[in-house]
Amino acid sequence: MPAITAASVVGHTTASAPSPHILYNVEVKTTDGKTSIIAKRYSDFVALHDTLNDPGSLPPKRILATTFVPSAWLDDTLIAERKAGLSAYLTGLLQSPQFRVHKALIDFLTPSGASPASRGFNLEDALPSTLSRKAALETQAKLSAQATTPLSPPSSLDFSKFDIILFAFATPNSSSTISFDSGSTSTLKTLVSSAHNSGHGTKVVLSIGGWGGSYWFSQAMSSAANRSTFVNACVSAVNTYNLDGIDIDWEYPGESGAGNPHSTSDSANLLSFFQSLRSALGSSKIISAAVTQLPWVGSNGSPLTNVSAYASVMTYANIMNYDVFGASSNPGPNAPLGNLCGNSQLPQYSAQAALAQWTQAGFPASKLVLGLPTYGYVSQSTRTTLQHIARPPPGFKLQEYKEKVLGLPERGLACPLPQVQEASDEDAEEDEQAKPNKLALSGNHDRNKTKERAEREKETVSVKAAGDLSSYFGQQIPFNQIIALGALTKTSSGTYVSANGYTEGWDDCSDTPYLFDTARKTVVTYDDTYSLGDKATFAKQNGMAGCFTWSLDQDDGYSLTNVIRSSLGK
Repeated sequence: MPAITAASVVGHTTASAPSPHILYNVEVKTTDGKTSIIAKRYSDFVALHDTLNDPGSLPPKRILATTFVPSAWLDDTLIAERKAGLSAYLTGLLQSPQFRVHKALIDFLTPSGASPASRGFNLEDALPSTLSRKAALETQAKLSAQATTPLSPPSSLDFSKFDIILFAFATPNSSSTISFDSGSTSTLKTLVSSAHNSGHGTKVVLSIGGWGGSYWFSQAMSSAANRSTFVNACVSAVNTYNLDGIDIDWEYPGESGAGNPHSTSDSANLLSFFQSLRSALGSSKIISAAVTQLPWVGSNGSPLTNVSAYASVMTYANIMNYDVFGASSNPGPNAPLGNLCGNSQLPQYSAQAALAQWTQAGFPASKLVLGLPTYGYVSQSTRTTLQHIARPPPGFKLQEYKEKVLGLPERGLACPLPQVQEASDEDAEEDEQAKPNKLALSGNHDRNKTKERAEREKETVSVKAAGDLSSYFGQQIPFNQIIALGALTKTSSGTYVSANGYTEGWDDCSDTPYLFDTARKTVVTYDDTYSLGDKATFAKQNGMAGCFTWSLDQDDGYSLTNVIRSSLGK
């Protein structure tokens, strides 16, 4: 058997099941001149290290565990450091007379038929962030349980609240067909049957791809033959599962996303695919795509300036207006309504900007669906305002701007408009827990604070922890978990207020709420009934097709969904 002469990590890919993780591509060279590529998880390296008990060291893990990983979390620098560290580790082993002949190392570097992506969830393999390895491992049991907790049965959904349900995700594969996670097709069949028999006309669309499932899109679109194969796979899925359409969640054409192969021809190939898919499915089926606030990237690396040809064959473009700012020591809003004060570092990334950018490129507002998050981010931070987006500049008439430019009424359907208020001595006396200038923070919504506090005192809220969100540092947190862990509590009026030492802030310039507790060094950027109501009202007033949420399992029952529907006039 030829001896192994060298091994190094030459690349990486991501896999979406059972939870997003990285596969490292290891190039192995042998004395017979042959080269092979094997895929290994980080946990494989950990197991090898434990077996050999060698003096070498693995690169710091600094992991993040989640069931959905947005672009805001992926750190290319950390991945590059990881690959270099793993390569150095392998080189050290092969240079050691003791370890280079060890059976465990030889087996590790020998190609086998087993797929590392087929194994169960292991926190060691999650995508990297700046969260420390120790902090992440302390939450392993909790996060692993969350990753495997089943959703409510599809038959139990209240279908009267949904016009369309996106079933996510199936993924493209190396054969330019579609793969489903184990057991998901059974759930899909139940969902379709329940929705179609509900009497509410709810449609079910299969979403293909996602952040961790876009690796093979570029190949599937790269040639007429591959596109034909992929179109046939989509049509087969529609017919097999009685679907109402197909949604393409390619993150992203012409860009690497989660380390995916990509081409300057991706967007042009995507148009050809949509045209072929429309021809194959006919005019009655839904064809949609998840998109960012900017149109797809063209061959020159810039957003396309004319997407009217796409609009002519698509039913909707679903704008993912979230993950604008992730978790950091200097947090910003997750899902801005707009750059309302003109001082955002990312002015192109908001609901207002997205509508303008897509319509200016020829995609009708009536075919644009605004994405709304039912989750937030937890940052380890002592900030009390959001990143470079705080109070409006002096003299700025925010209410007038909202009415005349954004089309929002003087008082939104879901809530009053944000107002800058000053804390009074009377307020402080009424609430011994009130902090100095509590109501002066970036214009809290006028929520009749005195009455809300009185109601809160009468309510008994059972929580798993008294506001400790530290296990979510650096991560997304579902809206219902903010409540379950005690940072928010629901009032009798159906709104949500801070609890257990947190202070509510309202960021006028992005029209979003946030929570902070400087003692805990915790900031939560999220959306609530007020901000989601404003964004849904904006969509309605500006002639958009509607709103979608990511994702319905993160809602507090149907509290957020109800506000969104009400604000859309449903």
